[in-house]
Amino acid sequence: MKRLYKIWTGLYIMAALLLLCPASAWSADSSSEQPAEEKVDIKEIVFGHIGDSYEWHITSWGDTHLTIPLPVIVYSQTSGWHIFSSARLEENEGSYEGLSIAPAGSPYEGKLIEHDAAGNEIRPFDISITKVVLALLINSVLLTFIILYVARWYKRHPKDSAAPGGFVGLMEMLIMMVNDDIIKSCVGPKYKKFAPYLLTAFFFIFINNLMGLIPFFPGGANVTGNIAITMVLALCTFLAVNLFGTKTYWKDIFWPDVPWWLKVPVPMMPFIEFFGIFTKPFALMIRLFANMLAGHVAMLVLTGLIFISASMGPALNGTLTVASVLFNLFMNALELLVAFIQAYVFTMLSAVFIGLAQEEHTHKEEVKIGEKQLIK
Repeated sequence: MKRLYKIWTGLYIMAALLLLCPASAWSADSSSEQPAEEKVDIKEIVFGHIGDSYEWHITSWGDTHLTIPLPVIVYSQTSGWHIFSSARLEENEGSYEGLSIAPAGSPYEGKLIEHDAAGNEIRPFDISITKVVLALLINSVLLTFIILYVARWYKRHPKDSAAPGGFVGLMEMLIMMVNDDIIKSCVGPKYKKFAPYLLTAFFFIFINNLMGLIPFFPGGANVTGNIAITMVLALCTFLAVNLFGTKTYWKDIFWPDVPWWLKVPVPMMPFIEFFGIFTKPFALMIRLFANMLAGHVAMLVLTGLIFISASMGPALNGTLTVASVLFNLFMNALELLVAFIQAYVFTMLSAVFIGLAQEEHTHKEEVKIGEKQLIK
């Protein structure tokens, strides 16, 4: 734990330096080189970070921009497949081989489009390796390496040896906590069938949340703040719930144990129960997406105060810079807690939904008998 504390302390100090150094550089540029009327576009900075892109911008030093160009893979119904580096778009002012980046105000803003004979914008089939996709691949490889490293340690050490320490001990604590406190208690007797998926979901969300808090490459990408990612996670839970649901689960949906006038002639309760099949994964998707997106936006807005106040004088700029750094350190510490809580909540709710779908008729009868005995 002391080693982990030192690592995060080092990250906080690095984050503070990254925030302070650009502030002085930007302040100097705004007073000497940049025109007085030129202002920093905070909206572009915020949405540029939380959004997706065809390149990964790492940092800027003066007029030099350090970016990683990513492969663009697009299929057009008129011209076929296009595979090229996103650097081509930068060299040709956002347009290459008949494809261009949609401007602001377009329904496809920031995405590749093409124009038909009438000049209408058409969105081609796009499977490009974007910033979020690359971050997803990096984080997935990192998670795979961590799990294989822990598994290799247990393979080399027999069960009667000493308990693991350090990083392996931390992983064992997390795995046992999720397995015993969440999966086993929420799913029920059949928990072993769903434990691999739920453990994978927890650590996948957790590692992506943590990597999103690191302010430099390969971290900083807003993976779990992308609704497409959370939608796929919620879809996996939806399939796990409904594909493996018992007869009692489906019976309670289409013919629940409620008074008959709630089922016929108007099937009000069956409709509500059937509608709940889709609202549960939708809630999972929105909860994770909104919480992680809000954290990134809050930290970016606090950082933007430094650049907004750059033209307000050194006293006010210095005060807001210090306040922004302090609040960002607090938000980073809070986001560490949120990163764990959101992974925990998503896994717990998924386990609860799966456990409800595993309910058997005999179990319900035992519960009713127990309730009658308590009443007597």
